[in-house]
This record gives sequence, C-alpha cells and structure tokens, in this order.
Amino acid sequence: MTLPRPASPDGADRAFQVDLRGLVDLLSHHLYSSPRVYLRELLQNAVDALTARRAHEPDAPEGAFGIRLFADGSVVRVEDDGVGLSEADVHTFLATIGRSSKRADGIAEQRGDFIGQFGIGLLSCFLVADEIHVLSRSARTPDAPAVEWRGHGDGSYSVRTLPASARPRPGTTVTLTPRSDTGEWTRPAQVHALGRHVGSLLRHPVTFSDGTAGAPAVSVNPEPAPWARTYPTPGSRSRALAAYGEEVFGFAPLDTIELDLPAVGLKGIACVLPEAVPAGRRHGHRVHVKGMLLSEQADEILPEWAFFVRCVIDAESLRPTASRESLYEDDTLAAVRDALAERLRAWIARAAASDPELLGRFLQAHHLAVKSLAVHDDEILRLLLPWLPFETTDGHTTLDEFARTHRTVLVTSSVEEFRQVAAIASAAGLGVVNGGYTYDRELVHRLPEIRPEASVADLDPATLTAHLDPVDRETELAASAYLALARDALAVFDCDVALRTFHPASAPALLVDSREARHERTRSQLAREQEGGLWGDILGALRQEAPRAQLILNQLNPLVSTAVAIDEPELARTSAEALYGQAALLSRRPLRPAESSLINRSFLDLLAHALRKDS
Repeated sequence: MTLPRPASPDGADRAFQVDLRGLVDLLSHHLYSSPRVYLRELLQNAVDALTARRAHEPDAPEGAFGIRLFADGSVVRVEDDGVGLSEADVHTFLATIGRSSKRADGIAEQRGDFIGQFGIGLLSCFLVADEIHVLSRSARTPDAPAVEWRGHGDGSYSVRTLPASARPRPGTTVTLTPRSDTGEWTRPAQVHALGRHVGSLLRHPVTFSDGTAGAPAVSVNPEPAPWARTYPTPGSRSRALAAYGEEVFGFAPLDTIELDLPAVGLKGIACVLPEAVPAGRRHGHRVHVKGMLLSEQADEILPEWAFFVRCVIDAESLRPTASRESLYEDDTLAAVRDALAERLRAWIARAAASDPELLGRFLQAHHLAVKSLAVHDDEILRLLLPWLPFETTDGHTTLDEFARTHRTVLVTSSVEEFRQVAAIASAAGLGVVNGGYTYDRELVHRLPEIRPEASVADLDPATLTAHLDPVDRETELAASAYLALARDALAVFDCDVALRTFHPASAPALLVDSREARHERTRSQLAREQEGGLWGDILGALRQEAPRAQLILNQLNPLVSTAVAIDEPELARTSAEALYGQAALLSRRPLRPAESSLINRSFLDLLAHALRKDS
C-alpha cells in the first residue's frame, strides 16, 4: 500500500492507496467464488445505507426508502434511498481499501444492524466492470451537495462536487459499465435473476427495470419470508412452508420443521428429505443474514448427524466471513448449531409420540441417521430404539418385536459372521441380530435399558455349536477315517472338522470362523515366519493361542452322508476341500488366495474323477 497523495484539484485523477489490479485478482481467485457476487455486494451496501438512514430518521414512514435495480445491457445500476455520502465520506471511504462508512459517526457501535463488516464490497464490481460511477448525496446534512466518484480498473479515481440538483434526493446510485467478457453476469435477465436469488427475503422493497418503454418495474421481493406471513389455518401454513421448501431445494419434503431462535433473531424451516442419503454426506443449507442470501452450502449450521434435513434460515446475529459466503465459526454459531439440533430432536420425539405413520416413513428412509443420533442421545434411544429396523434371523424387524420372541438376543460382530450362521441359527431357534452394520451392535447391547427383561450377548461360536445335535456313536465311528483325512487336508487353514446334524438339511456344511480369529492366526503365522528377528519378538509377545476355524458337516445332508463313506483317500480329501470351499463361499467373506486356489483345484479334481468314472 502506498502513502496517501497530497490533495488534488477537484475532479483530478487520484490513485487508490492499494495495488488495485493485484487486489481484484485476489478477490476473484481467493475471496469470492464467482463474479456474480458483485450484485450481492451492491445490494448489501444499499441495504446497509437504508438501515443507517432509518436510524437517522426513525420517524420516516414504513416503506419510504427502497432499492431500485436497472440493467439494459449497456449499464448496470443500483440506486438506493439510503443515508448517502458526503464529499469527505467519499474521500475517506472510497479511496482507502478496508475502510467502511459504517464506522463513521458512532455507527460502529451499531454494527450488528448491518450486513457488511469489511468495507471492500464495492471493489467486487471490478470483477465485471472497468469503471464504477458513484453519485451520492448525504441525508445527514440539509441541502448537502451531490458528490460524484469514478473509479477505474487501472487504479485511478476522481471526485467531483456537483449541485444538489444532480441528485434531488438523498441516497446513492452506483453505475457499472460492464466489460465485454462479463455479459453472462450483467445481461438484464441475469441481473433480475441474481437480484431475486440473493434478495428475495430482504426487508426493504427492491424493484427491477430493464428500461423497456412502458414496462413497469417488477418487485424482486414481493412477499415476506413464508414463515413471517399469516395463514388462516395451521394446515395451510404447513402446506405453504412445504411448497417453499420444494421451490428452494427441488424436492417435496417428508415434513417441515419450523425453526425459531429469538435470541439470535433466527427463523426458518428444516425440510426432511424424503429419501435416504449416504451416511456422513452433508448437504449445504441456505443461510440468509438479515434477509440477504449468504450461502447455499452452509453445512456448518447443523451437526454432522443431521444429514436427513436441509435448512433455509434467516438470522440477525450470525457473523459472516470476509467473503460473506460462509459463516464465521464462533461461540454464537456453536450455540445456534446446538439449539437447532435440539429442535430436530424435539421433532423426532413428537413424531414418535403422536404420529406413528410419519415416524415409520421417516425411519424407513433415515434409520441410519437416527441410529447415529441414538448412540449418543439417551432420550432418542429411549424413544426410538424399539422402532428401529434391524436385520435378524426373523428377517428385517424392530428390536421390540424381536425381543418378544427371543428372550436372549444374540448379536454378531460382523456382517459375514451373521451370514455364516443365519439360516442354521434360525432353524435351531436362536435369535441372532446382524451387528455388523454401523451402530447396530452398540445399539442392540443397549436394548436392556429399554426392555429390562431382555438379555443380550455376543454370538460365540460355542453357543451355536452347542445347539447343533451330535450324531450317534456308530455314525461317528464309521466317519472317523474320513474326518481324519479331512482334518489333515484342511490343517493348512487351521481348521478343525466335526460331524453334526442340523437344519436346514439342504446346508451341507457350516464354517464357523470369526474375523478376530483369522487375524490372530495370521499374526501367529507371521510370528513363526519372523522367528528370531525383531518383528518376530514383537509379534511373539502379542501372540495368543490362535483359535481354530471349524468346518461342521451336516449328516442330514445327502451329499455329506455319501462323502463320509468314501474309502478312496484322495477322493475323500478332495471332497473335504470342496465342502470347505463351498462353506467359505456361503460365508461371503473375502477369500484368501490359498482358498481360491483350493476351490478351483477341488472342482477340477472332482470333475476329472467324474469323467474317469464315466469313461
């Protein structure tokens, strides 16, 4: 930044106290997301000027001051009836970057009434124009002259004092001469659309005109925010808010939740999404500050678990960042986030208490979001755990219904473990819940907090095998040679083999193995391979007795009853390997390379045996 130049003759060119070209590049590439922000900045300055004039003339009638937009393809103009600028204000605030007229005349103490906080908004116009023309007249001084300020893209500006007749009424007019490469942001239709987009909730009247002869100016914000209107019935209010949510977000909400935090002047709605969204995917929310659109992607306004709603709010006391495109993270925002989270919890509680049909539709779409909330919120857990759906051996059902049938609820630690045992556990009368999904195992273990008579335990392989019927002694003795060959063939997988009877009879074998057991066996194998080295000592210190997997053959299955009678050793080994491979496939867990090789080899060996037998 250069030092201020000596005063120049009236109307002479002066230079900004900053490298303007570099600053505009900084604004366009690092501060603002798009050149379209220029209109928002102009509207914001106009709104703040109107706020200052209202403070200066509190007795002025409502609606006496407004904002007018104009665009005809050659210029873009924003005119307001605000407090205006004197010549001294122009020299002070339009020549020094970072200064703001809102700091003058004791207004600094009232900055909470203003949207802008940084005093650089006017320079955003250089993103679309090479010249900015400002004509202003102060409302603070009776019979004040008009002042003209012209800023240029080369970093120079000029100031002239004009007769009061140059602007008969107090206020400010900013006129831009767009560059040829910025037509997409300065066409009349685009200016009108941008004005509606950012200013639809402004409390001051804003109109737009494109200069068409005989065409009246149209209102940019013809109605107040939908939550600020009155409706004849609660039903009509609810429908109007839902229609507004659909207009803003493009979907018909499952329900709308009114948001009202008087302490920070916040009002708005949360729209419940009608369909599930991926866990952790955070939707942006539409945030207005004092009516001016701040951001459509303000994901910081709600906690992470609230990804089942999208909000549109208008607040008085939230603090924007320098770009005025997001919210400043401070204690106020944290308190607002907590308060809005409480509103969402209250809505869920009301639905659980009084609208089961709505609750059912909500949980069908968003049960994962609710589960994430219930893990950390005892009240939501108490209200909704009985309603939440889980995958069980009785199909997809609620824990409340499942616990009525099964006094002891067993829960698996992984999806693959549940898939291994589901059919057999169901046939044995065991009640097993799939605890492999996010939050499910933890929530199932909290079921006794809601239903004290229910008992919950992790599924242990021994629990399942204890419910499988043993074969008679003669059958086991007859199969002992086969079982010995099978154990030898599967020793490479640390797998034992047993013969039992269980239902369904269509299941030839059950592979009982857990992820933790496989990890422990892998670690033990590494320790053996690294024995004597540093890693071998470390892994050896961690080594425990590695639990073995167990292949349980079903004597009720015709294939198994035939296999255990095979008297050819090689064919017996091959059949045992094939049964192990089929059981591993049914578990749906990732196969190890050795298991994939075994499945291919056993299939080919059995095929070769069948072909030799037929020839």
